[in-house]
Amino acid sequence: MPTPREVKKRIRTVRSTARITKAMEMIAAAKLRRAQQRVEQAKPYALKMDEMLGHLAAASTSEIVHPYFEERETKKKTLVVIASDRGLCGSFNTNVYRRADHWLQENEGTDIEIVAIGKRVRDHYRHRTRPILEYYGDWGGMIDYDHARQIVALLTGRFVTGETDEINLVFTRFLSTVRYRVVLERYLPVARPETSEAKGAASEYIFEPSSEEIYAALMPAYATTKMFTALAESFASEHGSRMMAMTNATRNAGEMADALTLEFNKARQTQITKELLEVVSGAEALKG
Repeated sequence: MPTPREVKKRIRTVRSTARITKAMEMIAAAKLRRAQQRVEQAKPYALKMDEMLGHLAAASTSEIVHPYFEERETKKKTLVVIASDRGLCGSFNTNVYRRADHWLQENEGTDIEIVAIGKRVRDHYRHRTRPILEYYGDWGGMIDYDHARQIVALLTGRFVTGETDEINLVFTRFLSTVRYRVVLERYLPVARPETSEAKGAASEYIFEPSSEEIYAALMPAYATTKMFTALAESFASEHGSRMMAMTNATRNAGEMADALTLEFNKARQTQITKELLEVVSGAEALKG
């Protein structure tokens, strides 16, 4: 049985850990609020972009032509995996790896390259057979617009030049402060919108400039918006997962400290009882 001094030392250690986890919980909560605001700002913009493209497609009577719509034989695929730079966020990263690894198994016979966003993704795939095309890290849970534009330029450039035939994103969709879902979405090629002929509509619009020029201007912005939204949702989910993990850790540390305090009191009482018995035994021996 540990001595009271040993138990007291453990109590101090656990309480010190609880203070650290509580501080990390508060930091994660503050970052979550900012990240959640970015998600709430990005989603309406992305929805409006989809709506705008849909209206243009509905008003066009001819087939829409743009490199991002090109469907071709899939010889090579690119998987963009978005996770975190740091740990201590519960099962956040593990769930992302699990979904990505499942997709990799489903596409075992295809030539696949990985774009890793987050140090944890790089570390996970570094010693595996899948090659990492590019790595982007040191985000700190915040969107770096320069890095994000570099990612978009890399992906769209490789798709347009034919270096890859399909690009997919694996990221965590932010649903609420305590709810997240890992999703896999196709990034490129973009699903071709239906034209007015396909819908049987009779809308008459005059395009100035031409519909092709409008799409040429909008599609890069659409690709950038889609990437920004995925990054914003992933980072918000990361902060939410870390906040919950630190909340649980703080609560567990408190329960452990209470249990150790009880153990300390028992050990102290046992020691006092032992010392009293020794004193009484000594006094009885002197009498005898």
